[in-house]
Amino acid sequence: MRALLAFFTVLPISTADSSLDDAARRVYLLPLVGLLTGLPGALILLLAFVVPPGVAATLALGTVLLAAGLHHTDGVMDVGDALMVRGDPARRREVMKDARVGVGAMGALFLVYAPSVAALVALAQASPAKAAVSLLAAETAARSAMLLVLLFGEPAEKGSSSLLFVRSLREGRARAGALVLAFLFPLLVATPLRWAGISALLAAPMTALFTLTLARRVFGGISGDVAGATGEAARTVLLVALSGLLL
Repeated sequence: MRALLAFFTVLPISTADSSLDDAARRVYLLPLVGLLTGLPGALILLLAFVVPPGVAATLALGTVLLAAGLHHTDGVMDVGDALMVRGDPARRREVMKDARVGVGAMGALFLVYAPSVAALVALAQASPAKAAVSLLAAETAARSAMLLVLLFGEPAEKGSSSLLFVRSLREGRARAGALVLAFLFPLLVATPLRWAGISALLAAPMTALFTLTLARRVFGGISGDVAGATGEAARTVLLVALSGLLL
């Protein structure tokens, strides 16, 4: 867990005794990381009792993104640019690695994060407490979607940053643990939302399935960017769903 937190968050954890291999061996615990990155944002949402809900919601989402070091936000931008390119999968993968930012990246940022903010504002206006639980559930769903992509996807390139994690999840115990946590942990976190929390069971696998299908066709497989973008999209899917079910 220490290695996962060191590589997937900005928490002040030393990497001296951790390696990428260590993180890969424990990647099946990734949904638990979502609980830790979501906690600061959830606490900020409770400020909606005393400050405008829009302010609390915007700060909460920003805090969640910063807790992950904006790494997955970078994935959203890279995938957005690559999807705008016409060409074969190799050409799209080349664009995904390009450090330059295009209109596809800006469009992807808007489509992924604007609905999240809008949903959080609506939830915070109705109930700051339910908004806080919703954000926690959405963060665990985001990491669960990433885990499912790594579990069922095939790297598009041999040098992909996702390769170590994919290989680790091919082991029996890691695979079983990943499946249990990815499907059930978001639902467990969303239990206080009662029947609406059932949507937490569906957000991660549905988003992951869509991504896997799209990535196979347009990129020839998955990558670290694809996995990260999937998580960000899953958060949005669940928050939007909960804003409709709880209001």
